[in-house]
Amino acid sequence: TAMPTTNSLILRNGSLLDTRAGAIVGKRDVVVEDGRIAEVSESAGARDGVAEINLGGKTLMPGLCDAHVHVIASTPNFPQLLTWSPLYTAARASELLRDMIDRGFTTVRDCGGADFGLARAVDEGLLDGPRILYAGHAISQTGGHGDMRGPGENWDECCCCAGLGKIADGVPEVRKACREEIRKGANFIKIMASGGVSSPTDRISSTQFAEEEVAAAVEEAEAAELYVAAHVYTARAANRVLRAGVRSIEHGNLIDEETFDLLKENDAFLVPTMATYQALASEGVEAGMPADLVAKVHDVFEAGQETAAKAYDAGVKMVFGTDLLGSMQRHQLTEFAIRSAFQSPAETIRSATVTAAELFNEVGETGEIIEGARGDMIVLDGDPLADIGVMQDPDRYLKLVVKGGTVMKEALN
Repeated sequence: TAMPTTNSLILRNGSLLDTRAGAIVGKRDVVVEDGRIAEVSESAGARDGVAEINLGGKTLMPGLCDAHVHVIASTPNFPQLLTWSPLYTAARASELLRDMIDRGFTTVRDCGGADFGLARAVDEGLLDGPRILYAGHAISQTGGHGDMRGPGENWDECCCCAGLGKIADGVPEVRKACREEIRKGANFIKIMASGGVSSPTDRISSTQFAEEEVAAAVEEAEAAELYVAAHVYTARAANRVLRAGVRSIEHGNLIDEETFDLLKENDAFLVPTMATYQALASEGVEAGMPADLVAKVHDVFEAGQETAAKAYDAGVKMVFGTDLLGSMQRHQLTEFAIRSAFQSPAETIRSATVTAAELFNEVGETGEIIEGARGDMIVLDGDPLADIGVMQDPDRYLKLVVKGGTVMKEALN
């Protein structure tokens, strides 16, 4: 098979997985022109100068989306990350990005750390990786989940070094922080609205930001036709930000039935990130996270899986996310296995395709193989609707990755 060098391509004889219907709908040819799907048919005509790949009846489906990543987090030790040069950070990120595309992820939503430069480098083909939707810096209060200073430390933020968060206190500072990230091209705003595992001075049970500060962030995002994602664990933290208009709840391990109702009433989304807790519990210290912070994982690990199952049963819209850090990012596909305990394969695949696209405000552009959508597709040697396990072993089952009509990985022979 000739490897295409442009963003136009014809894929023939693929068993098309319709993610919205949750079914294999038959053999199809797909034509991509200038990075977009131009035709989906039972028999597409040839195009002059456009390479063709015969899929031999293997499963053809949209590229995957991960709605919660940190592509610059080559270490889970965030204070150490703050000492790194941006150039070194980008070099380390390039390996993580390459690994993500090799697993079949063609779009990722970075919830703190990535910026316009890294996203542009991927868009221009300078780095291989999935398309990055980014928040820039996640916005945190002093002493919040984005404040990496220990109890005895008092250093100022470094404007030249890498990092995932930015500190803002009070409504004017929150507004300015949001406007700065919007100015730099952010696709959404991320706020830290409760305590977390990786921050040294807060409790997981704490709420963060006053209600008027959360409202200010939501107002700034909506003014720019964007939305706010909020890091939260508890029901108390989640319910107050949902009432303020936050669109997605990240993690949400300790939310309750009232939160489920608010999520549905507000047409909001839950992004559980269960893979990261499983990885942190087993190898967080080895990967570089301080032991006292890893100990916080056990407060949310088992509860998170139970809560996600209850949220699914309650009809909450759930999106695929992992939040893995450092060397633990190799476990990205284990999220499929964890969710299989309470979701059907079709629903889990939707969470990483069409439901993710809805959260991203990209319905019709991402997560489906339809005319006009991005030419992002993967090919599997197996049926993931019958066995979700084929999603979890890319070395064995993932045979082709196409992003914007360009082949990123090919193992069909």
